[in-house]
Amino acid sequence: MIKKIATINFLLSTLVITSFSKQALPASKEITVAIDSLLNNSISQSKIPGAVLWIEREGKSYHKSYGNRCITPTIKKMTNDTIFDAASLTKVMATAPSIMVLIDQGKISIDDKVIKHLPQFKGNQKKRITIKQLLTHTSGLPPVLPRKPDWKGYDKAIDLCYSVNVIDTPGKKFRYSDVNFILLGEIINRVSGLSLKKFSEEEIFYPLKMKDTCFLPNRKLINRISPTTKEKGLLIHGVVHDPSARAMGGIAGHAGLFTTTNDLAKFCRMIVNDGKIGNVRILNKQSIELMTRNHTSITKHKVSRGLGWDIDSRYSGARGDIFPKMKSFGHTGWTGGSVWIHPNTKSFVILFSNRNHPIERRSIKSIQHELGNLSAKAFGLKSK
Repeated sequence: MIKKIATINFLLSTLVITSFSKQALPASKEITVAIDSLLNNSISQSKIPGAVLWIEREGKSYHKSYGNRCITPTIKKMTNDTIFDAASLTKVMATAPSIMVLIDQGKISIDDKVIKHLPQFKGNQKKRITIKQLLTHTSGLPPVLPRKPDWKGYDKAIDLCYSVNVIDTPGKKFRYSDVNFILLGEIINRVSGLSLKKFSEEEIFYPLKMKDTCFLPNRKLINRISPTTKEKGLLIHGVVHDPSARAMGGIAGHAGLFTTTNDLAKFCRMIVNDGKIGNVRILNKQSIELMTRNHTSITKHKVSRGLGWDIDSRYSGARGDIFPKMKSFGHTGWTGGSVWIHPNTKSFVILFSNRNHPIERRSIKSIQHELGNLSAKAFGLKSK
């Protein structure tokens, strides 16, 4: 069956749906051809069924879709308005900026202890953990919540966060952790009185007119949503792929958001324009600077991390070799999405792919890495 799907995917991989912005990205034809070849070849080699790309510099963009949105039970071509499960991009599109909004409002500080806002987060080690340590993955908490015995419900997930054991001394070690961002989502809930879904909608998505970005997408949108994996013979389609976020009801600080390249481009435009687009301000300039600079020690943590954002770690393959390490940042998502931003040139590259449809495929780090290099060249950046 898998071979049959791969064959069909290969035959249709040359059917590319294209759309360009009114102001095309000023990149050489050679670079855009190389980008197209990279993604079309990845499809023909069955690394991904399809993808949507957006690269932009100073408002001029190159936007294109490739391959297929869905290859089972029926084949559906990829389109520029395809909605994707953003997976861990939720962390930097919803949770981290919502935390920064609360900081701008004077309601919290990144140096606050977590226990100040979540009194049930008790324990000798836990009482030392700060919001900043959650944002930089230096809290010492485990990577994920246990899935056994089976559990379900948002409140149960928060209880599990309260009961997990600290693995490392807080502040001493970098360990990427979904638990950190589940707790951040609950802090947003407690401090604002609104769910992460409602708060991010009101403070970020609606003001930026990110009309297709949401938790719990409406079933009316199902034909535009890219499905993910099959589990127990059923295709995950229109519900979050991440098992913990799904068990939480689809709203979680670490995963659960659905979005498009067009909407993420609006968000990135806000970031490179110091927190606003036109007259719409989401974050103060100082908060953008705070959020996107390095907050970890290369010697102690062995990585460079912003507040939510990745700068230089084993997860930053989407940066490639040309984007400067300390002057660019981004993030990836398990389902096949990535974004990398270079604010000095008001540039960013977004890739959404359906790499784990209908099975968990091999890594696409090499695709993201090469796309990072080609995009950097399109933005006029040069290797040192």
